[in-house]
Amino acid sequence: MWEWGALRDWLSGLMTPYWANPLLTAVQILMVMIGLVLTMAFYTLAERKVIGWIQSRRGPNRVNLFWIPGLGQPFADVIKLMFKEIIIPADASGFLFRLAPFLSLVPALAIWAVIPFSPQHAFANIDAGLLYVLALTSMGVYGIILAGWAANSKYAFLGAMRSAAQIVAYEIAMGFAMVGVLMAAGSLNIGDIIEAQRGGPLSWNWFWLFPLLIVYFIAGVAETNRAPFDVAEGESEIVAGFHVDYSGMAFALFFIAEYVNMILISALTVIFFFGGWLSPFDGYLSESAWLAGPSFFWFGLKTLFPMFCFLWLRATFPRYRYDQIMRLGWKALIPVTLVWLLVEGFMVYFHVGPWKGHL
Repeated sequence: MWEWGALRDWLSGLMTPYWANPLLTAVQILMVMIGLVLTMAFYTLAERKVIGWIQSRRGPNRVNLFWIPGLGQPFADVIKLMFKEIIIPADASGFLFRLAPFLSLVPALAIWAVIPFSPQHAFANIDAGLLYVLALTSMGVYGIILAGWAANSKYAFLGAMRSAAQIVAYEIAMGFAMVGVLMAAGSLNIGDIIEAQRGGPLSWNWFWLFPLLIVYFIAGVAETNRAPFDVAEGESEIVAGFHVDYSGMAFALFFIAEYVNMILISALTVIFFFGGWLSPFDGYLSESAWLAGPSFFWFGLKTLFPMFCFLWLRATFPRYRYDQIMRLGWKALIPVTLVWLLVEGFMVYFHVGPWKGHL
């Protein structure tokens, strides 16, 4: 937990310490959630701008904010969706229909409890952090299945089943990639995984686990139902998939979950393979130098590149057919991870690379 001594002392002067600590935790959670939602909002704007740039278009340029064309577009979208009516189909299961968007969004937000933004800056520094991440990343599929089933629509149900099968297939490859990271670090604690990569860019896991990095990121793109793996939302095939009957803010919650998951996958890619908050100058400059010190600055700067790759892929690749997606997941990515885990096992056993070889 963050140790904000000055704020904690101030709150303790206003109330008993018993209530000061929970209130401080609530303030920290609120700050992170607000920052995350704002990042997600401007990420949608960045997506339209980047894809427009790749396709030689302007992108959003009408809603100005601080005299910057297009900067207010995310806020305009939020206001529009807030005032749109949420229509529930007559034959739908009302309670489950309303519950499904929250089941998609809540796990995406809950994972951030174990994400270390910088040294000693995580809400929960638990020893089983990697298992926690793996468990909650699998929870989002329940919201998708429930949305397709509760709408009582064959189109929505077909989209939900396609999406669920895709997520299950790529979750296995993602899990095996995480096993490779576990073998490299010798710990399930996310902070320890970052610390095990000290020594500069060549000590980061991307160098020694490059095939697992590629598999993990491809699986992350598929997990978030992003192009070119967005068959669940193939408008030409199944009329927008599992959320075809949703409107207004209920519709928006699915896309908030999607973009939060994109940011999360980008952050986890940086943590597992690019040293998290470690500096690229670590080991090259003196420890007292600011550029060599670990900080949130490096974590945020590194995370921008995987976030850009999500947009780059969408603007570049056409949508895969469903059979192509399943073949890639089961016949390509999973075998690659299994082979590289075997190779990594030999490397750890014979002390090849930067690892200590605990396992």
